[in-house]
Amino acid sequence: MMTAQDRLYQELARKLIEELAAGKYAVGDRLPAERELSAEYDVSRPTVREAIIALEVQGLVEVRVGSGAYVKRLPGKEDIPGFNVTAFELTEARLLFESEAAALAATQITDEEIAELERRVEDIALENQTDGGTEEADREFHLAIARATRNNAVYQTIEDLWHLRRTSPESALLHAKARFANIKPVVDEHSAILEALRNRDPKAARAAMRGHLSSVLDSLLFATEEKAIEEARRAAAAKRERYSRTAG
Repeated sequence: MMTAQDRLYQELARKLIEELAAGKYAVGDRLPAERELSAEYDVSRPTVREAIIALEVQGLVEVRVGSGAYVKRLPGKEDIPGFNVTAFELTEARLLFESEAAALAATQITDEEIAELERRVEDIALENQTDGGTEEADREFHLAIARATRNNAVYQTIEDLWHLRRTSPESALLHAKARFANIKPVVDEHSAILEALRNRDPKAARAAMRGHLSSVLDSLLFATEEKAIEEARRAAAAKRERYSRTAG
């Protein structure tokens, strides 16, 4: 039963689960492409992506990069759709809270805290150069700004959002896909936030943080698509190289 609070992706996920249970698709079948589901149900492609991720978390489908979503198992009576916080919801919340936190921090931040942020930006650059590196420096950069607000409620809220980033299955899965697609924290965006804070400019700090987290949203939207495109390019390049060796 739909409720007013349900988001579109949840409604779509429920419909897909009902179709799986009704036998519309068999184990091993490929679900329609993202654009086809988008047109069929009159929802955006990000909504389709969130719905597929919800099914993937529940083990009902397997998403194969560059190929699509395939039915892994059919739902049983015990399969009650459960939804956690998605990466999109989380990043939207971060955009709201962390943008205002940056503006507040700009009025409170000390020279010592600016120096700490400079080190964090350097750490982000180093982590980006490490294969399989974590995003711990990114987290510490954002939490340092939250601390600089001098407001424990603000800090606790932002720390909780970062905790959800790791513990909500839907959020963790999409962020893992983004890392697999080689999407990493952008140093220039963090440097822009740092510069606004160094200038003690709340308006610029708010704008820089909003710009950064808007870019994160865009990255999440295109993470899987970009990976598929890159793999297709590599496969095509490998074929061309093989053919050129044969021709020679």
